[in-house]
Parts: sequence; structure tokens; C-alpha cells
Amino acid sequence: MSLLILLLGILLLFILILKKINPMIALLTVAILTGLFLGMPATKVMSSVGNGIGSTLGSMVMVLALGAMMGKLIEDSGSARKIVFILIKAFGKNNIQWAVLLTGLLVGIPLFYNAGFVVLIPLIFAIAAATGLSKLYIGIPMAAALSVTHGFLPPHPGPVALAGIFHADIGKTLIYGLILSLPIATIAGVYFPRMIIKRNQPHIQELIIEEGNDLPSAGRSFITAMLPVFLIIAGTVGSSINIDYLGKSIFIFLADPTAALLLSVIITLLVQKTSIEKAMESCTEGVKSIAMIVLIIAAGGAFKQILIDSGMGETVKQLTGGLNLSPLLLAWLITAALRVTLGSATVAALTASGMVLPLIGPGAPPELMVLSVGAGSLMFSHVNDTGFWMFKEYFNLSLKETFKTWTMMESIVSILGLVGVLVLNQLIS
Repeated sequence: MSLLILLLGILLLFILILKKINPMIALLTVAILTGLFLGMPATKVMSSVGNGIGSTLGSMVMVLALGAMMGKLIEDSGSARKIVFILIKAFGKNNIQWAVLLTGLLVGIPLFYNAGFVVLIPLIFAIAAATGLSKLYIGIPMAAALSVTHGFLPPHPGPVALAGIFHADIGKTLIYGLILSLPIATIAGVYFPRMIIKRNQPHIQELIIEEGNDLPSAGRSFITAMLPVFLIIAGTVGSSINIDYLGKSIFIFLADPTAALLLSVIITLLVQKTSIEKAMESCTEGVKSIAMIVLIIAAGGAFKQILIDSGMGETVKQLTGGLNLSPLLLAWLITAALRVTLGSATVAALTASGMVLPLIGPGAPPELMVLSVGAGSLMFSHVNDTGFWMFKEYFNLSLKETFKTWTMMESIVSILGLVGVLVLNQLIS
């Protein structure tokens, strides 16, 4: 009976989102109704809602805020554009897909998906016009790279929220995510478009794109864009050494994503030529841009806590215990089903988290569970996903063409992510 109530709750969530109700309002409403229909007293339901919001945001709200500040500083300073021009020059016109792919990965780490897409899309169109290549041939590598970073790599909201819920080490999650990201992005972003898009041009035209003189230097651009990643990885590796040594406490400090991002923001403010007043405006705008995302994550945390406190997670564990499937595979299947149903990757991941949390154990480390759920949240994007429509409209595609390109690319990233997680689990277990 409890499982039927959960399914009806998910159905209600689907209907509300379909009716264009704000996801935060939809999640909070469904969380409360689900708790009540599962037999929880009203006081317990509201207590669980409060605890869920607090436990979810408490561990990651500063990470999200500082990450948003960092991304906006990089965007407004022109560092993202500078990285594009540097990589295009380095790879040359004949390897333009690789340049765009690497650009998407580097820019996608500090920038959220929508921001990265909007920043890079004019450059994609400029490259297409300069080379005579198809916009899709160049655009899919960018979209694949941004999707990979969105699903697998902190400090993006989804992975950060899941790491907090699953009590996963963000540094390890980032390292594992980076191991998966490059090969997956290569297959989905380079080889996939080569299979489906014909290059009719026998010779690529000369690539000429005006860079401008107002962009920061190459060194400053790469340092600011990659600094949070370098600090978190260095801190994680340094603090994981079992012996005590001088300076280990520094690495332990850097391994904390809040500390790493705060230090990154401070260093970025010091090295960029923008005035402090203008930089602070960028920081404020960056935080404003993620306000609704934070609220959606908070409501998702409330729903997660309702599922935990009502015992629904244990029910799912008992029902799936006899299936003899990897917990990582089960987590991916549940999340993928929610993604196809609900559309939003973040909502699907947060909804699934409360159901799959009890599955974490020796066969499913929390860091890999984050990546498995992240991979599932990218599966089969279609008409109920805003990313689907953004891709369709920017590239002026029909629905059929969008399914053949965007939906297929997202599904490839999702399935390869699952395969990569299962392989990693075998290697580290």
C-alpha cells in the first residue's frame, strides 16, 4: 500500500510539473501530502520537512553560493571566452570538435549548465560560420561536455546535493567524476555526431574569429576557471595519506569544498583587473541566479526526508532485495524512470535519493551512488525537459531532429555513466 501511495505522489508531482507549477512548490506539496497519506502525524510531517531542508542545505548551501559567485566572476571577466580562443588556436581548425569539447568541460566545471550553454552558443555559431561546418557538428560536443559536468562533477547543484544526502566525500566524487567525464564526453560529443552528421565540405574553410583585446590573459583565465578543482583534488589527495606530516592540516582544510571555493573566490578577486565594486555585483548576480535552484533542492530535501522517516526507503530496499541486482544499477534505474517521468534532472535525482539511500553499503559506496544517480538523471531527455527545448530552439531543429541528436546524446551519456560507475566499483572494491 505504501508503494502505491508513493507512486501516486510521483504521479501528482508529474501532473503539477506538467501544469507548469514551480518545481519547488510542487515538491513541497507532494512531500507533505505523501507523508500524510503514509500515515505520519501532521506534526511529524512538518518536522521531517524542516529536518530535510536543514540537513540538505546545511551541508551545501555555501558551496552552491560560492560556486555561483565563482562562475559569474569567470563569465563576466571574459575568462570563459578566452579559454575558447586559446583551445581553438591550440587544436587547429581540423580538430575543432576536440577544442569545443575540452572548452565545454573546462567552462562547464565552474559554470552551471544554462549559463555555460548561453556563454558558449554564440561562439559555436561563430565557429560554424567561419568553418562552414554544421552547427550541430560543433554544438553537440559542447552540449555533451556541459551535460557530463552537470551530472557528475561538483560544484554543480545536483552532485553537491546528492553528496550531502549520501554523506559522500565531495573530493572523491569529483575525482571519480573526472575519470568518467572525459571518455564519456568524447564518445557522446565527438564520435556520436560524426556518425549521424555528414560533413559535406571536402575542405574546411579558414577559421577566423575575432578575439578582441578586452579579455584577460591566458594564465589568469585558466587559473581562475580551474582553481576550485585543483584545490579540492589536492586537498583530497593530500589528506588521504595515512601518515602524519607537516602541512597535512592544510590539505585537510583544502579538501573541504566550502574552504576551497572561498579561497578560489578570494584569489580570483585579487588577480582579476575588475574593480572590487563591479566584482561584488557579479557575486550578487551569481547568487541570485541560483536562488530558485537552492529552493528546489531544499524542497527535494524535504521530500527525501519524508521518504526516509516514513520507512519508504527501507520498503524499496526490501522489495528490490530479491532482484539480485547491483544497488548502483537499481539506483540508476529508479532515477532514470523518474527523469523520464518528471523531466527535471535535479528533481529526479533528489526524489530518487530518499528511495535509494538505504541501498548504500559495501557494494555501493556513497561517492559512486552520487554518480549513478547523476547518470540516471540524464537519461532520455524529452519534451518535459527545458534542456530539450533550449537545444531545439537554439539550433532550429524539428522535434524528430531533436530526439535524434539531443535525446540520443543525453541517453548515451547516461548509459555510459552507469557502465563507468559499475567498472569503477569493481576496481575500487
